[in-house]
Amino acid sequence: MSDSVHDVIKTPVITEKSMDLMGQHKYTFYVAPGANKIQIRHAIEEIFDVKVKEVNLMNIRKKFRRYGRYSGYKAGKRKAIITLTADSKEIPVMVKDQSTDDKKDDNK
Repeated sequence: MSDSVHDVIKTPVITEKSMDLMGQHKYTFYVAPGANKIQIRHAIEEIFDVKVKEVNLMNIRKKFRRYGRYSGYKAGKRKAIITLTADSKEIPVMVKDQSTDDKKDDNK
């Protein structure tokens, strides 16, 4: 496992379920396959300057896919659900741009 904290955290998971969990101070990220809970906790605390209460990990199995006569597997992933303390600030995973919503309403 490399020493960089940016190599531990890959991307945020943007789904309906992960958006609902954000209201409970829980954030979901894809992480490096070899990362453990301690490395993930330190990476989140260093990158986003928040306090982590709990880290839950899960491995997503590889999936069989076929395209015509070609077949293979999509790579498996590792997902982490990060629970922040109640006094921590929010992690800016997705920021809603108010200016684009105003433009859409003006064009109607």
